[in-house]
Amino acid sequence: MHKDQVEGAGKQVKGAVKDAAGGLTGNERLQAEGKLDKAEGKLQQKVGDVKDKARDSLKH
Repeated sequence: MHKDQVEGAGKQVKGAVKDAAGGLTGNERLQAEGKLDKAEGKLQQKVGDVKDKARDSLKH
């Protein structure tokens, strides 16, 4: 597992918490930040997936 995958998952969790908190409190800015964090986390996780696959293909 690549560090980008772990960090990406963490950002997604952080984003989900912000999104939910913003929704509960009516704070649209916090909710938007949460959605952005989730999207960044997904992208970072995908980058880690690609790096993992590239590393695995070089081993074989």
